[in-house]
Amino acid sequence: MTLVSIKNEMTKARRERYAIPLFDVFDMQGMEGLLDALIAKRAPTIVGIYSPFAALPNCHALAAYIHSRADDTDVPISLMLDHGASVEQCLEMLSFGFTDVMYDGSKLPLEENIANTRQVVSAAHAVGAGVEAELGHVGMGDQYDSLGGQRIGFTDPDSVVRFVEETGVDFLAIAFGNAHGLYKGEPHLDLELVAEIRGRVTVPLVMHGGTGLSDEQFRGAIAAGISKINFATSIMNAAADNMRATAAKPDSTMFDISDGIRAAYSKWCGDLYEVFGTASRS
Repeated sequence: MTLVSIKNEMTKARRERYAIPLFDVFDMQGMEGLLDALIAKRAPTIVGIYSPFAALPNCHALAAYIHSRADDTDVPISLMLDHGASVEQCLEMLSFGFTDVMYDGSKLPLEENIANTRQVVSAAHAVGAGVEAELGHVGMGDQYDSLGGQRIGFTDPDSVVRFVEETGVDFLAIAFGNAHGLYKGEPHLDLELVAEIRGRVTVPLVMHGGTGLSDEQFRGAIAAGISKINFATSIMNAAADNMRATAAKPDSTMFDISDGIRAAYSKWCGDLYEVFGTASRS
């Protein structure tokens, strides 16, 4: 199946109360491990390219590779820019064949976030792609005690309806106690806020920052209204652990070492499809 926009699958996930994951990949080995898992689990999936890596000269080649590999499966796969840094970057990724993009204007004033998101939506919808935006601001886990732990940056539900109506965005990332990367302190998710926002808009809601959360917290967030979960740090850490362990063996080869990336993606993605309820949805 050729790459597709995840819009239809996200609508289904919202209706049936499961979550579609976005897994960031950075190379061929990670993509192969992800394919191993999604084919085995028959799970619709979003392949994410993080914005700093999208800015590298080889991004176009990596996108072409992902396009080619997606053609070898019949499971729905989207290629999405993760945390697009500018309107221009989002438009460039659309020209590379990305089927969905995220524009992250969460640090901007509301009016500017709306205006920029609207531009991205107009361009993306013209080529059949979907758009994710962020309202509120999901901070970093290493600052959790002073930010998310203090409810700083949480999404204001009173702004959500206006934002969705004025931008036409397809998915909305919200901040409700989640954070990127490893949490410094114990994460506390405000699931009542998620449920309130879900009740105000019909677009699927997104959670960024899955590393460090328990299976029960994931399931609680999905039950409250989350339909997409971004996940990366634990997979990258597992890949690094695998490579270090293999490299310590005197007879290990370059191929043995790099296989640790594929193994980490295959294991983590396969397990999370079960937790998120994404397995056997295709």
